[in-house]
Amino acid sequence: MNPITRRTFISGTAAACAASRLRAEDNAAATGLDFPLVDFHVHLDNSTIDAVLALSKERGVKFGIVEHAGTKENKYPVVLSNDDELRRYLAMLEGKPVFRGIQAEFTDWMGCFSPNALAQLDFVLSDAMSIRGPKGERIKLWEKGVEQRVDMSDPQAFMDRFVDWHVEIMATEPLDILGNASWLPAALMPDYDALWTPARVRKVVDAAVRYGVALEISASYKLPRLPFLKQARAAGVKFSFGSNGRYPKMGLIDYSIAMAKKLGLQRSDMFMPAADGRKAVQRRKLG
Repeated sequence: MNPITRRTFISGTAAACAASRLRAEDNAAATGLDFPLVDFHVHLDNSTIDAVLALSKERGVKFGIVEHAGTKENKYPVVLSNDDELRRYLAMLEGKPVFRGIQAEFTDWMGCFSPNALAQLDFVLSDAMSIRGPKGERIKLWEKGVEQRVDMSDPQAFMDRFVDWHVEIMATEPLDILGNASWLPAALMPDYDALWTPARVRKVVDAAVRYGVALEISASYKLPRLPFLKQARAAGVKFSFGSNGRYPKMGLIDYSIAMAKKLGLQRSDMFMPAADGRKAVQRRKLG
């Protein structure tokens, strides 16, 4: 048996990455899009990287893997909370045909990591689904009974605060992607079209452009809806696709593809990880 040398390992890894890219481009061509398909919102919960990569190959979609990152107050199966944990996660994905990211939790995640460690990531994704409570506590808006903790009795007033929260996150955190864009708590979703007024959309869109944050077209939530997306595209926002998938639901991005076709999105409209030195965690001088 021939020993595996560093050169043959690197050569094999490069070939695997190239093959993954070609499959994603071929699949995109079959849908009428001119850019490779990437699902930037994939979780490894209850699975392994090898099983997930098999799905990536089968579905012709490259994956951006994200792990929750922040303080241990955030309750998930895995939460990366320091440089050592982040580096072990990055090493586990080293050489795999994926993009390596984190899903940043709440507003205090940056203090858990050094700038050098964060710069090893391909991208940082977060969302506006956890908000700051009256005493500064984190409140997860998707949890049952949240109406007892957050005043939504005046939906218009809540929406004004919620839009400001979107802007604050993008202004104060080095994000590449705002995930689950335009999501609303369950109690307000029936009035989505009335609550996401053009003026509110404009505030979020303007912040995304100003701070260089891509907006995710979420296949799991089927959001944002087309009017929001049209306004975002007209303003020059970049977009990403995301399934928020746990095995085996990652890479199922039909809604994202359908919206891209309706908008006429092209390669130049899509987010791709920046080169070293131009990542958000490097170019944004925050804190």
